[in-house]
Amino acid sequence: MPPKTHRTSVVVIPPPEVWEPIQAIRRQHDRQIHRWMPHVNLLYPFVPREQFDLAVPLLTAACQQVSAFDATLATFRSFTHASGRSTLWLAPEPRASFVQLQAVLHTAFPAYDDQSRFSGGFTPHLSVGQVASKRELRSLTATLQAEWQPLPFPIAAVALIWREADGPFQVEHWLSLSHAAPCGGKPLAGSQPLAGSK
Repeated sequence: MPPKTHRTSVVVIPPPEVWEPIQAIRRQHDRQIHRWMPHVNLLYPFVPREQFDLAVPLLTAACQQVSAFDATLATFRSFTHASGRSTLWLAPEPRASFVQLQAVLHTAFPAYDDQSRFSGGFTPHLSVGQVASKRELRSLTATLQAEWQPLPFPIAAVALIWREADGPFQVEHWLSLSHAAPCGGKPLAGSQPLAGSK
């Protein structure tokens, strides 16, 4: 089996200028807010950081097979775990565009299938919190949905991110999608998610 680590991931990150409505919810409900920026996992877990130099050319070629697209976060949904707890998330739309992007990346890295090995295949999601009970989940979902305004944003690149043992994730490389302005592995304008990104 190839090496996999939960300290790296390939993700979609909304641009920071649209973060605040997401982060306002996460500050109240997401215990992972200090580890993860708002994101949609595409390949996670992924290769160790020491192998990024080998992974980046493959990721770059794969991303050039997918055109940049516009996305919207409009609907809250949830996963319920065996423990009875639930994860609350925003559903990125159009779903088909995210599924296509993930499928192309998965084809380039077929062993890294943790996000697509479920019976329903890959489910794009942006997690915003964890909920202890079904009753709380129903109430919170209804409240948030009633107050939420659909949040549109462009997706021009995916990010290759990593973290130290207990530190926050940071961006190592941006990988442009086709028909998007090339970023050469550096942060897109206005899109540096965390201090220390490069």
